[in-house]
Amino acid sequence: MRDNGESKGGADYRQMIWKQFRHHKLAVSGLILLALLYLVAALAPLIATHDYASVDPANRFLPPGREHLFGTDRLGRDVFSRVVWGARISLSVGFVAAAVAVTLGTVIGAVSGYFGGMVDHALQRFTELVMSFPTMFLLLTIIAVMQRSIFNIMLVIGITSWPGLARLVRGEVLALRKQDFVEAARAAGASDWRIILRHVLPNIMAPVIVNVTLRIAGAILAESSLSFLGIGIQEPFPSWGSVLNAGRNHLRSAPWITLFPGLCIFVTVLAFNYIGDGLRDALDPKLRA
Repeated sequence: MRDNGESKGGADYRQMIWKQFRHHKLAVSGLILLALLYLVAALAPLIATHDYASVDPANRFLPPGREHLFGTDRLGRDVFSRVVWGARISLSVGFVAAAVAVTLGTVIGAVSGYFGGMVDHALQRFTELVMSFPTMFLLLTIIAVMQRSIFNIMLVIGITSWPGLARLVRGEVLALRKQDFVEAARAAGASDWRIILRHVLPNIMAPVIVNVTLRIAGAILAESSLSFLGIGIQEPFPSWGSVLNAGRNHLRSAPWITLFPGLCIFVTVLAFNYIGDGLRDALDPKLRA
């Protein structure tokens, strides 16, 4: 059982981190904005005013108004409802893809940095091989041979986004593996995997947590790019990228079709970046000082 002193110390540390984070006004604003976006995504069935897949040719290209808040597209579909439902898909893809990337990057980087030698050499050459391919080209290649389902889109974005984090984690682990507390754990008979899980990884979580926010933003951009190109989320399911794609040929006559999903992507990515900046400032002892 954890004693009261350790529990109080952990609580004091979390309070210090939160206090520092609150001083970053843009990060707090981004956190509030993301909370609202995820609330909208969770309540999409209640917030959407129309069926996102309902086609109404008689009401094509209607401008924003009382009946259709964000107007309609070339098929008469309500853009507001499609943007609301698209938030659920785009944000989910961002989180799941980032989780895959962070898991792979953290495991590969930690194993590479801790064991060193041939293990480190083999994993780093594999990481460099993946990094040598342009990300979008690699995404297009993998998706071309896979079924275009939401799950596969999440998986593909995740497995192409881990190398940068793996290099970061490896560098942090290399700096920690010779520290006294690691040597003490090894002398006490702890296994390598126990040392990695209980002593090394908890001490490198600060840069990993900051990197997670950037990975989520990057995954949302990647999914939007794929859907905009027509090879991401498939109809009738909407995502912000597919809504953008529906209006790309009508930028002059019906700019609202691309304006609103574009704003959602811009604001969401900006919010994640600000949160990452705030977490970096709060978790880095040098920046706190």
